[in-house]
Amino acid sequence: MKMGLIKFSSVAIVSALMTTGCSTMTPGENAAVFGGVGGALAGGIARAAGASTGESVAIGLASGAVIAATTYIIAKHQATERQRRVAEERARIYFERNEQRRAELKRKRVRYIAVDTERNEQTAPNAKKSVMIWDTQSEKVVGNNVYDVESTPQVGKTAKFETYSAQYVGSGS
Repeated sequence: MKMGLIKFSSVAIVSALMTTGCSTMTPGENAAVFGGVGGALAGGIARAAGASTGESVAIGLASGAVIAATTYIIAKHQATERQRRVAEERARIYFERNEQRRAELKRKRVRYIAVDTERNEQTAPNAKKSVMIWDTQSEKVVGNNVYDVESTPQVGKTAKFETYSAQYVGSGS
């Protein structure tokens, strides 16, 4: 392995570790830092693996964009019975009432969808949306967590909610 890559990776990892303790950063700032560091690391690794300079830059930029586009969960709390009922109803409307949507989800092998639920007194003040995760195989809400997000993903895009990668469907209509 090239010594320059080892030094670069070490500096990048130390920088990333130092910034993780910076609680005053906004989600946008976090996206810029971690997207940039992750993209630089991916590009460096690609270059060390034999990719051309142009290819490694493209790999780094694409990786950085994916990392930066992660949905930022600003709070997680237990759902009320009403929030759970609203999420289930919206998910069923989205999933069951449209055969074409259901076939598309199956074709794309989408297991989880993220659906809006209503806000309540536990919702973080700066949350744009409160969402819950619904399993398309069991046709049930997964767990009892509500995720308050600061940046709402585009409808139809996949976002990460803890360990779940879910396609965001909004209110399901």
